[in-house]
Amino acid sequence: MFDSSSIIVGLEIGTSKVCAVVGEMNDDGALNIIGVGQARTRGVRKGEIIDARAVEEDVRHAIVEAEQMADVEIRSVYLGVTGGHIRGFNNRGVHPVVSADREISDEDVLDVVKNAKAINLPQDNTVLHAIRQHFLVDGHDGVTDPVGMLGARLEVDVHVVHGHLNRLQNAIRVVKGMQLEVNEVVFNGLASSLAVLSNEQKELGALVIDIGGGTTDYVVYCGGVIKHTGVLAVGGDHVTNDLAFGLKVPQGRAEQLKIENGSALVDDAVKGQTMNITSELGLPLNTVNLEHLRRIMAMRLEEGFQLIAQDLAPAGLLEYLRAGVFLCGGGARIPEIARLAEQVLELPVTIGKTSSVSGLKSTLDQPEFATAIGLVRFGSFKFRKREVRPTLGQNLKSVFSKLLPR
Repeated sequence: MFDSSSIIVGLEIGTSKVCAVVGEMNDDGALNIIGVGQARTRGVRKGEIIDARAVEEDVRHAIVEAEQMADVEIRSVYLGVTGGHIRGFNNRGVHPVVSADREISDEDVLDVVKNAKAINLPQDNTVLHAIRQHFLVDGHDGVTDPVGMLGARLEVDVHVVHGHLNRLQNAIRVVKGMQLEVNEVVFNGLASSLAVLSNEQKELGALVIDIGGGTTDYVVYCGGVIKHTGVLAVGGDHVTNDLAFGLKVPQGRAEQLKIENGSALVDDAVKGQTMNITSELGLPLNTVNLEHLRRIMAMRLEEGFQLIAQDLAPAGLLEYLRAGVFLCGGGARIPEIARLAEQVLELPVTIGKTSSVSGLKSTLDQPEFATAIGLVRFGSFKFRKREVRPTLGQNLKSVFSKLLPR
């Protein structure tokens, strides 16, 4: 049995699956993945819970499986969230330094970040993350850590991610109903980026696109900091829906055809090819044109990449992505999807793999586990901060206090 104080658990309640990943911090501060559990989800649509009882049962199965593999008792989790209601934007906070010697303190930093979060959000929305980009001291730009510097005016640029409070609490209530604590709530796109990007890639500029069952989350890094986040309420399930409608087959058979015969591109080899499919009872059901199948998939996937490109274009962010694009999530398994993304985004595209984490290689190499592994990495950063600067870490945790039911 492992020391529970060093155990960190990431829990993703996705549209198609629940995934729990268990990590352990060793004495050197390195993170090791020691367990994973998963279950098919029945009560989630477009990343949001629509049947709490069914989801609780699925979460319980995933948690139990992860506990058995890791030989631990899970007591708390870092919970990933997504949904079309989640938005992100950049904002600047300002704070006058009032100390007699004008030396900037930790408290000044907390105050200026607090001011940056004091924004007019839509009614019933709450701040999920206020991610620091860089500071300005008396107008001097690009300061990474102003503590100890002298100045009269402290400013900070932050990227704010916010969402609808009640819709975020639905997932929290499911977890707390199982007698588990929620350490913090984390945007899935942020978690995935923590899993697949190195610090060098963040500095160069990178776009991470996580294609899940019901949503597509994306995050842009430039100069080592997050510049943009977004969610499309479209994922792999929508490709399946299109196939079911276009090929006139049941939903389950459309999903099977997508997995076994699908591709993001239409090549010459499949032109004119057809295949006969049968019903579950073995009776002839339909004849499927493979070119038609792949064209349906290509059109839906291309639309998703085009929407992301249109969202990033006004700020010119695509021009700064020198490290390219990284795909993860279950949708990254679709054959030729990287080539399609390259054609649309006009950037080099690779399938993201987990970096800076050791442990279960079969889990680390699969793109659909990126979010849950990233949640564990998020927790490991918080673990290290608590070890070094406990007071500041406790203050940062208050960002999430409104989310947690009392």
